[in-house]
Amino acid sequence: MITTTWYLTRDVASTLIGAAVLAPSSHNTQPWVFRVRDPYIDLLADRTRALPANDPDDRELTISCACALFNLRVAAAHAQLACTRKAPPDPADPDCLATLELAPATAPDTSLAALFDAVALRRTYRRTFTDRPVTADVLDALAEATSREGAWLHILDSSAQRHQAAELVAEGDEDQWADPAWRRELAAWMHPRRLGDGLTLPGLTLPIAQAVVRTFDMGYGVAARDIQLADASPVLAVLGTPGDALADWIAAGQALQRLLLTAHLHGLQASYLNQPIQMAPLRTKLRQLTGRTGFAQILLRLGYAEGEVPATPRRPLEEVIEIDE
Repeated sequence: MITTTWYLTRDVASTLIGAAVLAPSSHNTQPWVFRVRDPYIDLLADRTRALPANDPDDRELTISCACALFNLRVAAAHAQLACTRKAPPDPADPDCLATLELAPATAPDTSLAALFDAVALRRTYRRTFTDRPVTADVLDALAEATSREGAWLHILDSSAQRHQAAELVAEGDEDQWADPAWRRELAAWMHPRRLGDGLTLPGLTLPIAQAVVRTFDMGYGVAARDIQLADASPVLAVLGTPGDALADWIAAGQALQRLLLTAHLHGLQASYLNQPIQMAPLRTKLRQLTGRTGFAQILLRLGYAEGEVPATPRRPLEEVIEIDE
């Protein structure tokens, strides 16, 4: 019998990481780096792209990285590769959030591979959804997808819960916009599309938009708009975890991405109203609203999109890949 040795080549690694980087991230910061060392890929947090005003504990940064980790798992399954997570990460390398060992799969994970096409088609949809309701069986599929990654999903299904959640979003908007440091950080991540990251705006309007955001507290107007978005969303849901440590944030990110890709298979898109989770007192109130134990990690809205939206830009792969020779 002739046996062949399998290697994680640069081309294969680049293909997998090309799917991983299509994950969502706060302000489209894309705060990740992938270190390739055959047969491993390490996921590293790029803390130079952190948001200290918006995310002082790097909780959302970690969740964003974990979304990319899940995409990497999906791409590996699609390529008929087995993907084994090595744990725990080295305490001497705190930016390494996860290490995956890759090898040819004897039995590919078909449930992950089925999500592959959705990786490139998922969008963060910030507009108003159509008024088409989401059926109970789809909601059950989303909850099941979340639980498979060790998190929980609570649908805010009563008008009272939805109204209270919308009020918390509005309160978070007003608190954040009242903070000059938060406004400066937001303005700093407004970028022209050619840079490949950030919140993209046309080049001619960018300086004016940045100046307005830095200078003016627009919390009241943003709050009013977000209340309307929340009220018009077919689904408002809280994704949570049992704890609030690093491992829980990684679980939350992988659960979120499995949910988002599963949602796309059912024709849904999503966006986020995380303001109450980014403000500690409001976060507790939001979790209490669900009646669940644990910690709220994401407040998202889901529904059927009205038309297509373009994909947000991504950084060149060479900026996020390190090769250990």
